[in-house]
Amino acid sequence: MSAATRAAQPLLDDAQGRRAMVWIMAIMIFLTTLAAALGLAMQGAGAALDRQLAARLTVQVIEGDAATRDRAVAALLPRLRAAPQVAAAVEVDRARLAQLLEPWLGEAGLDADLPMPAMIDVDLRQGDAATVAGVEALARGVAPNVRVDRHATWLAPVRAFVGLLGWTALGLVLVMASATAAVVLLAARAGLDTHRGTIDILHMLGSTDLQITRLFQRRIAHDTLTGGLIGVLSGGLVAAFLGSRLSSLESQLAGGVTLDIADWLAIVALPFVFTGLAMLAARFAVLRRLARVL
Repeated sequence: MSAATRAAQPLLDDAQGRRAMVWIMAIMIFLTTLAAALGLAMQGAGAALDRQLAARLTVQVIEGDAATRDRAVAALLPRLRAAPQVAAAVEVDRARLAQLLEPWLGEAGLDADLPMPAMIDVDLRQGDAATVAGVEALARGVAPNVRVDRHATWLAPVRAFVGLLGWTALGLVLVMASATAAVVLLAARAGLDTHRGTIDILHMLGSTDLQITRLFQRRIAHDTLTGGLIGVLSGGLVAAFLGSRLSSLESQLAGGVTLDIADWLAIVALPFVFTGLAMLAARFAVLRRLARVL
């Protein structure tokens, strides 16, 4: 950098404008951090849900006669547990099942004379279609009056919503990146208009458009990185707090909404990614404006 451009660096600075730029970037990257944390957590929760649901079945033994039903369950449970593709098979507690049905049937609907199916929760070693079909065939071979429900089927709407929420949040990250580029373009153009006279003098002293552009790039990169570090720190603290609250809930789905190390590394990289984006946007805006106007 020439002596003229080094001397011009303080002249091209605008303390009030730079403070505003820092806080604008801090707010934008704070919102981006929250959106990225939500998107990554939802993607992770969706993947965990896929792994859990694909390998889980519920076998219902539907039989009007209680004695026949109990004999079928007594014959079916050992066969399921002995199957190589089954990791675990546990009968659902009848009292617990009655409690779950009581809000819909009421106490009168839980009369002992009314038939109630027996339910067996089955965890598979693999969740592929061939394994599921094999377990279904085994269950029907032992007790014809059974119904096999795949958890992935009846929770498919929940899985679809989790995926949609994750992609929407990640889409907001792209929107915020576009907004950041737009803010940088406006800031660069405003800086050129504010310091137009100084830039004319620099040109007369021999400074090139590229040298002047680097001055603007350096200033915008510093402001973006400063604001980005503030934003990602505050956003990360909020995301960590919300994550700790979710993990305290006794919910299998909510417990899967977490961020792993790779997710946190991606979030920490946001200020540096946005700084690079801001430098590119500033370079484009300044060089184009200098070529057309100055």
